[in-house]
Amino acid sequence: MATVPRLFQIHGTCNNYTWGKKGHDSLAARLCEKTPNTGFVIDEDQRYSELWFGDYPDFPAKVLETGQPLAELLNEHKRALLGSQVVERFGNHLPFLPKASWPLRFGPRCAALTEMPQILSISKPLPLQIHPNKSLAARLHQRFPEKFPDSNHKPEIAVALSRFELFAGWRGLDQISPLFDVPSLRRFVPESTASWTDETLRDVVRGILKADATTVDNIEQDLKRHVEQGVHMPGHPGPSMLDLIQRLRSHSSPTDPAILVAVLCMNYLALDPGEAVFIPADGLHCYLSGDVVECMARSNNMLSGGFCPAADRDSIDLFSETLVIDSSTRAENLKLPARRLRDALGRHTMVYQPPIGEFDVIRIDLPAGQEEPLGKRKGPTVAIAILGRGAILGGDTELPVEEGFIFFLAAETAAMLRADSALQVLAAVIR
Repeated sequence: MATVPRLFQIHGTCNNYTWGKKGHDSLAARLCEKTPNTGFVIDEDQRYSELWFGDYPDFPAKVLETGQPLAELLNEHKRALLGSQVVERFGNHLPFLPKASWPLRFGPRCAALTEMPQILSISKPLPLQIHPNKSLAARLHQRFPEKFPDSNHKPEIAVALSRFELFAGWRGLDQISPLFDVPSLRRFVPESTASWTDETLRDVVRGILKADATTVDNIEQDLKRHVEQGVHMPGHPGPSMLDLIQRLRSHSSPTDPAILVAVLCMNYLALDPGEAVFIPADGLHCYLSGDVVECMARSNNMLSGGFCPAADRDSIDLFSETLVIDSSTRAENLKLPARRLRDALGRHTMVYQPPIGEFDVIRIDLPAGQEEPLGKRKGPTVAIAILGRGAILGGDTELPVEEGFIFFLAAETAAMLRADSALQVLAAVIR
């Protein structure tokens, strides 16, 4: 059997969903353009939304030197590149889908999203969405394979590179329930409710998402009147409730019921650079603004409940029933701290470890003139340079590292990063 390099450069594919940024405003496009000899040229009138660089069938990565699809090469040399443990546990492909997102902005409409190792540049809002658990994903894939192309779950993490705003998970019931004393909102609370439970919240969300445009508009005006009249309305830290409603109204349909679900019921989070969140399978979320790197389990499944055209939304009953409402979706449990590994070889590597087995994410911030070892891992590493210039050495190969360059490092292969200028690299790895 022919030998295969332990380290090689790959290039991704940039796609064109309508929520992407135009031309050079899109970091996804700019980073895609950085990789040489791909023929990619930015069109200033075109929107560029995502840069994918994994082995999923949609927008697949290719080996830069040969043009061979990454998935094809992995299949030919699965144990050498993926490692025996990964092959036995996950099959002949990458078990993770890392991606990076720059900069998200509010804007009208949305499009169904698909995930892979990728860069996102978003100028319009992502849907209010959940990624179904394995059991539901398998059923949906069997019944609707065109819409749900795989049977896997998709828990995900997002690491902030700049200030990053999002809605994710649920506020405490003691914070939500007082808001529903407003007369126009009482209709959504079951009459038999003595005190709120998680199932009360599920019923309330289902009712709101089924509300018509007139009802939503009347509620928004009612909330505005109560605030203007000085009635205490417990809101979010940071932007006021009315500010958030106005932002969402101005960049989506003003009467989208998802506005009320997000503002009244969900955590509004603002992360500083280096902070991260973990979104479990079935966890409700919606990204608002900022720059992030994401990674998730290998799946392209999404259920949408709002912030997109009605025709793109899934069954409200299915969406509401699927929502996970437990301690994992509380604000304090959504945040995922960066830690130094006990066995870390270098001084400049931080790791984000979600409570799943498919991947970790590491962040390397390497000062100019320094080196950082990447120790052997059981599975492969897929890394992208965010900033700077330097080199990576692995196996018998040395490759230049520049902003936007993407690399595949085989399982059980040690490597060394060298920074000629301050270098930042993010990578999905197998623990």
